Amino acid sequence: MSELRELQTQRLILRPWRENDLPAFAAMNANPEVMRHFPACMSGEESDALAQRIIQHFADYSFGQWVVERAAQPGLIGVVGLQHVNFAAAFTPAVEVGWRLDSNHWRQGYALEAAQAVLRHGFTELELEQIVAFTVPANTASQALMRRLHMQRDPLADFEHPRLPVEHPLRQHVLYRLTREQWQQTHE
Repeated sequence: MSELRELQTQRLILRPWRENDLPAFAAMNANPEVMRHFPACMSGEESDALAQRIIQHFADYSFGQWVVERAAQPGLIGVVGLQHVNFAAAFTPAVEVGWRLDSNHWRQGYALEAAQAVLRHGFTELELEQIVAFTVPANTASQALMRRLHMQRDPLADFEHPRLPVEHPLRQHVLYRLTREQWQQTHE
């Protein structure tokens, strides 16, 4: 769908989207285990619409959520990438690193490996000054990954997600940050 650059790691390829990625993306977004820290599972139409927004973000900014596949076995296993935070909060404007992997591929280091490549791209190629990440407090696995990426929790910037109703159980979010200077200190 695009001539955008691929990112490669030892085991993974992060690449632009293809039309045939949509069914696997929809299956992942319909999986209750994958979506337990999101407001709801997605229908096929909702998932396809999200993919189109991701593709449009790439068209607008030359970066976004790449499709992640294993080099040894092609096919979408998840998405990892950067995107502009699309709501107003005390920490915005900001660029967020995010990930979503199919549960069959959890606990194998893929999210860490892909996110490290994405951060390297964000700080060296895109020359971003800071990248943030956020999740709900109960998502301890994502928070552990944020810490492994050397991101720092900013408790004073924790926030209530403005796109969720006031009483929603997932409204509270924790915020992590990583500056280019901090990233460079861990990658010299």
